[in-house]
Amino acid sequence: MELKEKLITSFFELENKGTIDLDSNIHQIRSKAFTDFETKGFPTKKNEEWKYTSLKSVLNQDYTVFPKGENVLELKEVRKYFIHEIDSYKIVFIDGIYSSFLSETTHDGMDICLMSSALKKPKYKIIIDHYFNTIANKNESITSLNTAFSNQGAYIHIPKNTIVPKPIQIIHFATKNDENLLLQPRNLIVVDENSHVQIIERHQSLSDEVVLSNSVTEIFANKKAIIDYYKIQNDTKNASLIDQTFVQQKDHSVVSVNTFSFGGKLTRNLLEFHQNGERIESNLNGITFINNKQHVDNHTLVKHNKPNCVSNELYKGIYADSATGVFNGKVIVDKIAQKTNAFQQNNNILIGKKASINSKPQLEIFADDVKCSHGCTIGQLDEMALFYMQQRGISKQEATGLLLYAFGNDVVEKIKIPELKSRITKLIAQKLGVKLGF
Repeated sequence: MELKEKLITSFFELENKGTIDLDSNIHQIRSKAFTDFETKGFPTKKNEEWKYTSLKSVLNQDYTVFPKGENVLELKEVRKYFIHEIDSYKIVFIDGIYSSFLSETTHDGMDICLMSSALKKPKYKIIIDHYFNTIANKNESITSLNTAFSNQGAYIHIPKNTIVPKPIQIIHFATKNDENLLLQPRNLIVVDENSHVQIIERHQSLSDEVVLSNSVTEIFANKKAIIDYYKIQNDTKNASLIDQTFVQQKDHSVVSVNTFSFGGKLTRNLLEFHQNGERIESNLNGITFINNKQHVDNHTLVKHNKPNCVSNELYKGIYADSATGVFNGKVIVDKIAQKTNAFQQNNNILIGKKASINSKPQLEIFADDVKCSHGCTIGQLDEMALFYMQQRGISKQEATGLLLYAFGNDVVEKIKIPELKSRITKLIAQKLGVKLGF
């Protein structure tokens, strides 16, 4: 049975389980989303947005849509995947099922809990009805697929004038309990006026089984809200991730999304920012460091819909062996978005003759009083710099490591959690295969 046919059967099975209120708004949203997916099917390279990323090798598997049963993990088995040096709230899933043992949630002055609970309980109805699926891209069939099956994930609501005292970690583990597992987590994050939160997200496979995660996150930053969001992507060779994040900002809000892609078979990051207010700041930063035949695709969109706003976008990529990278960054400035300041930069280094990058920075400007710039560089390591360092007693491997680390360091420096910065630095050192005394 083809995956699309299996998903159609699974959707009707989900509806017949009796866990969904068939008269609810959520049911109507799910049904509409699945109809959209059924009509469009999976995206192909004929779609301009997927021109350089083929899903054929990923979709050609007999996936398990619903986990067979709950799997239990001991903390010692997965501790290294947490930022365990800090105290944090934790929302942990194992094979798509919530793990209460590994999690630490709260309803004390804020809601840091499960999406499945929020979808069912009446006390969350106002927030769910107002925000759920309002900014997710309806034109992306893969997004519609997630919406149709949306049930499990993180629900975070930070009320007005609240500084969350510790970071929140959202971690999805996949085990060998199910073969060829398809996971579809859905996160909803709402941060009200003048509140501040830091969130770390990770998808991690614990075996060599084939795993495909189709994740969607909606983030709403209301007036004067501050959100720092970090994505760690360092998975196994048979794990693939389609990660879609949609951000809506109101006046004077600041949102930063930092993406660190170090591993996995295929990774597709779609990141959209919608500026629906004035004096907004949007920051998009990313480092990609992959090798072998890994593939990472970063698609970004910033829509400047109001005047007097800023966006800063910096993506660095290092591609070795036969790795392939894609960067497609688009900034759209509406005709009323005067005094916009938009910066976009994509820098890449290719190591080896078979590595490649397809980079396409774009600006669409309809206002006349703006400061907008974009740029792209693709090159190799400076041989003269390598020679200079070797002449001073540094081995070629260490010299290469130092230069590559320096190349990506301006993105690492934007991390505001010291323990996370240390972890990312160590991951880069591991990818470089050197010990540089970080």
